[in-house]
Amino acid sequence: MEAFLSVGVVLALIFFYLGLGVWVFAGLMLVAATSLWWIMGMSIERIGTIAANIAFRYSSTWELAAIPMFIWMGEIIFRTDISNRLFRGLMPFVHWVPGRLLHTNVLGCTLFAAVSGSSAATTATVGKITTAELARRGYNRSLSMGSLAGAGSLGFLIPPSIIMIVYGILAEVSVSRLFAAGVFPGLMVAGLYSSYIIFRAVAEPSIAPESNERYGFRDYLSALVDLSPILVLMVIVLGSIYSGIATPSEAAAVGVAAAIAITIAMRQMTARLFVDTLLGAIRTSCMVSIILVSAAFLATAMGYLHVPANVARAIAVLDLSPWQLLLVLSVFYIILGLFLDGVSIIVMSLPITLPLAMQAGFDPIWFGIYLVIMVEMGQVTPPVGFNLFVIQGLTGTPIGKVAIASFPFFCLMGLAVALLWFFPDIALWLPRTLYG
Repeated sequence: MEAFLSVGVVLALIFFYLGLGVWVFAGLMLVAATSLWWIMGMSIERIGTIAANIAFRYSSTWELAAIPMFIWMGEIIFRTDISNRLFRGLMPFVHWVPGRLLHTNVLGCTLFAAVSGSSAATTATVGKITTAELARRGYNRSLSMGSLAGAGSLGFLIPPSIIMIVYGILAEVSVSRLFAAGVFPGLMVAGLYSSYIIFRAVAEPSIAPESNERYGFRDYLSALVDLSPILVLMVIVLGSIYSGIATPSEAAAVGVAAAIAITIAMRQMTARLFVDTLLGAIRTSCMVSIILVSAAFLATAMGYLHVPANVARAIAVLDLSPWQLLLVLSVFYIILGLFLDGVSIIVMSLPITLPLAMQAGFDPIWFGIYLVIMVEMGQVTPPVGFNLFVIQGLTGTPIGKVAIASFPFFCLMGLAVALLWFFPDIALWLPRTLYG
């Protein structure tokens, strides 16, 4: 009873402060401070000292340096015509597949996710080209929006991933191992999306209108040239990490340098573009970092209140099997995804759920991949599904219709979680092979 009472108090405070409309980071700080002052009876001075120490410790974490670098790289790609080249480059390769250009959403997001790390950035960058082109060519509007919403979430799962860096810092596990663990699950989810599009296209050919376009050898060579900027960045960033040449933070800096060099080579780099991309990266990085620090403060406060330990003991008394615990956690994360963004979900819940997962025998690397997929599901669920808002802005479609279009892909993510449960080596084989 004590466990659920303390959790209830913390949740009530969270809903109270966030319900006032304050920023997420301020709400988390207030929840932590109020809990320590009201329940623990700590002085304001003591609370301030704890907050300052946490802010210094987390803001000086070396792994955190990768976040602004990956965000900056995504900003550079977003503001140049690399995304246009991505669409043109994919066209010949998907023309013969049932569903044709609908697959550009999936493949485009898969490739862009490998150099971005952000779900919203992936959705916006690929969607600014594909939504207009697919509509102009007469492709099914609902499937176009749904596949973009689902595939855009791959920005979290396919490395490099900002969410994985946040999880790695908080769970104190290797970010490089997490990146390796995300490769095959990311490709699996992309494969499920494309398989669904193929199934729909075979069952209902009208969703992908016939085309008289024909492609020859020169067209495929030209397509590879268009894809080369993204492919080069993928090789540089992921190759440097998996070869052991660079850490994720160092690889992010190398990736930014490569993105700038490619943009200069394409004669698109200007002083204005440089400043705009840098300011955009600063704004997003500050938002992520301050949420991370405030959530760490909340996690510390919950530790003082013994919330994780009490909840772990309470659930242990229920004697849930691992799959029952996973089912309960999945429902819990789906509910959180209705109201919170991905970073907030992870940093607010991890102090409670990670000890439970470890106690049940889950590998922390596997649990990280599972958690990322659950966060992805929140990206396509209203009322706070970020990908839904991005697509609404791109197409002008009401958010409810975008959510309905995305529902099949939400279910496919659930199927991916089930496959991970039955075949955990989908996530664990590559990091075990690369790092032992």
